[in-house]
Amino acid sequence: MKSSILETVGSPLVEVDGPDGATVAAKVESFNPGGSAKDRPARWMVEAAEAEGTLTGSETIVEPTSGNTGIGLAMVGAAEGYDVRLIMPSSKSPERRRIVYGYGAEIELVDGDISDARERADELEATGEFVQMRQFENPANPQSHYESTGPEILEQVGDRTVDALVAGIGTGGTITGIGRRLREAFPDVAVVGVEPATNAVLSTGEAGEDGFQGMGPGFVSENLDRSLLDDVLTVELDDAEEECRRLAREEGIFVGQSSGASNLAAKQVAERLAADDDVADPLVVTVYWDSGERYVSTGMFD
Repeated sequence: MKSSILETVGSPLVEVDGPDGATVAAKVESFNPGGSAKDRPARWMVEAAEAEGTLTGSETIVEPTSGNTGIGLAMVGAAEGYDVRLIMPSSKSPERRRIVYGYGAEIELVDGDISDARERADELEATGEFVQMRQFENPANPQSHYESTGPEILEQVGDRTVDALVAGIGTGGTITGIGRRLREAFPDVAVVGVEPATNAVLSTGEAGEDGFQGMGPGFVSENLDRSLLDDVLTVELDDAEEECRRLAREEGIFVGQSSGASNLAAKQVAERLAADDDVADPLVVTVYWDSGERYVSTGMFD
């Protein structure tokens, strides 16, 4: 028996359709208690703040979020007894807001993007009434994946070698934490980032606009260890959404936009490795960030 819902954090690694001669496997992060990969940093950041004495039990947590980190913090706040106020761009899906409300947290919507939400969270923190988790620069974010997601993958692959990690980039915490842990076990593992084609800051050096929810913040996050990256691939939103529909209808896996993009890029990397005579039966690991239920109102599955 678990003493807290937070002890159930973890997800399966599932083999999915890939090119001939290669294996693609995905961490299906919707199995986490709050429904996404962001449950991990939410828990680790709160516990780190408690250990540092920043959170003592009476403060209100504030955080800018496109949705999943906020949901994770709302869940952790409910489990640990903290009030939570989330600052969210008004463009994000209504499902995310309703889940947050279900956990008893507050939402303040802002016009603009995640950068505008960060500015508003900074204003609130400056009043002295709020404690911000700062997911984009808090080292507990990548550490959560180094200590949990990475070791889970190593256990789940058994005696297989992971030849590549392919993951979408938002805060950079997931690809940094997993990448560091896998690189320790497999020094030659390729680490490949994924970003929106129309907001490819890492690829072009310039921010743009995109319709992805949770990937492509429009700036390079402090938590992204760029030295880990061997390559960065870009994916169009329409292609990512079509891949989400394919995964649901052909493989029974219901995921959102960033997961579809990550899967397309993972298959591209797997195809490249399969054509390399020096790599036998390559294994490419990717991340499915959350459930497609959080995207239904966007019309993606109509």
